[in-house]
This record gives sequence, structure tokens and C-alpha cells, in this order.
Amino acid sequence: MNDTPTPDEAEAVTAEIVDDVVLTDELAPMSHDQGLTAAELGLELPDDPDAAQALLLRELAEARAEASEYLETLQRVAADFENYRKRVERDQVENVLRASQRLVEKLLPTLDAFDAALAYEPQTPPEEKLLDGMRGTHSQLMDALGKEGVAAIAAAGEPFDPAVHEAVAGGGDGDLHVAQELRRGYTLQGRVLRPSLVIVEEAS
Repeated sequence: MNDTPTPDEAEAVTAEIVDDVVLTDELAPMSHDQGLTAAELGLELPDDPDAAQALLLRELAEARAEASEYLETLQRVAADFENYRKRVERDQVENVLRASQRLVEKLLPTLDAFDAALAYEPQTPPEEKLLDGMRGTHSQLMDALGKEGVAAIAAAGEPFDPAVHEAVAGGGDGDLHVAQELRRGYTLQGRVLRPSLVIVEEAS
């Protein structure tokens, strides 16, 4: 958009300014009600009204151009700061996620040990009581991990999904589903932490 005033607009604005300015080398201070004098604006106006008008127009155009440059600079700085803020937030989230991932990866062998123990069929009341305690501990652990975004991958009976399942046996030419889970897989915040090891077969 062109901010340069039209000749008619410039003439009208300049006429108002010239009417309020005393065209002498020694300008007397004016009251605030009368507006600023040329001297207070740092201008030395020539005696000729046409020359004074041309000078004021140049000053006005330069002031507008300078203000436009300041505005563009401010907008660029604001955009750069917003991009920096978003980048810092993404980095912070990623750092927290990596730290959580390292911790959960260290816990995976413990979770596997729980799965193996809980798959055991108790033979005596003491064994049943022991397994009940382990189930409670395992449940508390999974609840705590779930609050951090950890989730077990559904496997047995599910359609085979190579994104989250790793087939180690079975197969076929048709649609496949998971026939058996050999080792449980987990996700963290929606990312696959470890795929499930499974046996697949054709869906009937």
C-alpha cells in the first residue's frame, strides 16, 4: 500500500502546518494549545511558502518511511522471537521424552520378568497368595508408567501390524493376525518403544 500523500492531500496538510508556523529565523515559543513550532521540531523553514511546503512534504515523507522501516524491523524481531520460543518448547518436550524413554527402557527387563512370573499357574495356596501380591505390584507399576505415557501394545487376536508387531514365526498369503504373543511390546507417548514379538497366522 502506498502511504505517499496525493498532491491535494499534501497541499491541505501543508497549508494547515504552514498556517501554524511562524516563518522567521527566530521563532517565538508557542503554547501547547497552539501546537509545536518549526524550531521545536528542529526545522528551519524558508520564507517562501512554496519552498516551506516542499520542505515539510519531504520531512513528512521521510518520517513515514522511517516509521515504516521501524515497524517492519519490529515485526521481524517479533516473528523471530516467536519461532525461538516454539523451538525451545519443542526441545524441552523432546528432552523430557528422551529421559523418560531411557528410564522405561531400563525397566523393560523387569516388566518381562513380571509377565513371565504372572503366567505361572499356582499349585498351592501360598503360591496363589504370592502371585496375588505380584499382580498388585505389577498393577501399581503399570499405573505409574501409564501416567508417563507408557502403554502396552495389544497383540494376541489383533490384526498383524508390522508397525507395532515383529513376527518371528508363522505367516501366510492372506490377511494375518497375531496368534500368540511371545514378548510384550510398549509405546511411549504414542511412539513405539519396543515392538511385540509375535507368532502370526492367516485370519480365518
